[in-house]
Amino acid sequence: MKKFLIVSVVALAAVSVAVTAAVAKPAQSSANKDICVLLPDPKSSVRWETQDRPALVAAFKKAKASYVITNADGDAQKQKTQADQCLSNGAKVVILVSLDAGSSIAIEKAAYKAGAKVIEYDRQVTGGQSEIYISFDGRKVGVLQGKGVVAGLKKNGMYGQKPVVAELNGGQTDNNSYLFKGGYDSILNPLYKRGTLKKGPDQFVPGWDNQKALTIFQQMLIKTQNKIDGVAAANDGLANGVVTALKAKGLKPIPLSGQDATEQGVQNIISGWQTMTVWKDTRVLATKSALAAIAIAKGKKPARTGFVANKGGKPAKLPAYIIPPVSIDKTNFKQLFNGYLKKSNVCKGEYKNYCVKPA
Repeated sequence: MKKFLIVSVVALAAVSVAVTAAVAKPAQSSANKDICVLLPDPKSSVRWETQDRPALVAAFKKAKASYVITNADGDAQKQKTQADQCLSNGAKVVILVSLDAGSSIAIEKAAYKAGAKVIEYDRQVTGGQSEIYISFDGRKVGVLQGKGVVAGLKKNGMYGQKPVVAELNGGQTDNNSYLFKGGYDSILNPLYKRGTLKKGPDQFVPGWDNQKALTIFQQMLIKTQNKIDGVAAANDGLANGVVTALKAKGLKPIPLSGQDATEQGVQNIISGWQTMTVWKDTRVLATKSALAAIAIAKGKKPARTGFVANKGGKPAKLPAYIIPPVSIDKTNFKQLFNGYLKKSNVCKGEYKNYCVKPA
């Protein structure tokens, strides 16, 4: 066990160094940039720096747009300061990935006061004020996760044995966490009510912190005497906390959902430790958001697919561009090697053989 924990710490340190290196690149000057992108952090999910940033850069460069991209490192006040700097330098459009409602609403109010417009990227700001919300279908993400856990329980023969299912939700300050939870609860709650499944521990993970997810799930195992048969985990980082805890206790894999189609998530899937993940092609999200920002900067209306409710915000019916997510498991993970993930980064070391085995 000690050997495993040491290896895990080394692996986590390596990931941290790699992501930190990505964030530590020379800062791009925010002076006289038309579009300002405010990313949330590099840790809750590696996607922000490894997927979203490169996709946004590619989209802006292709359109020859003037932009700056910052990262708040999980600090809401830092994000507000970054926004103020962009606005003082004349940004016309702010693409905001919200850290919490309070600071985000303050950013949006400051933007409109300065004559700039806001795009809510990936996360809707409850009660906010923006031009458009561009994201994936959050409830559908949760539905796919719930169906994935149920499918896993049927496959391993536990479905008819009243299995205990725990829920490891995202951060409470992120509106998406409630959309995801609402989705998988729509699948799981009727099964709890009928007695087909037993509802286990159900907890939010502050700030989507992966280390806290590990600690929380360890506590769940203690509380239930290791009697947890499946987990609806809101993303791959939280799911890996479950995998780490199970391995440390010498327990077997259980049906487990995820999200973001990360390299680590896919490795857990092909090795049998995670049932599925939800792929949200951030290249599409970034491209649509970049095009929307460019249109708004020119005084034009951005493309939309419909509207979403914006209770307490402006407008009450917020224009939205919603992108459908895709469920990924052992049978179709290779479609991620279409330029989204590098096969060489996934299919290496102990995972190499899993990539050549029949699904």
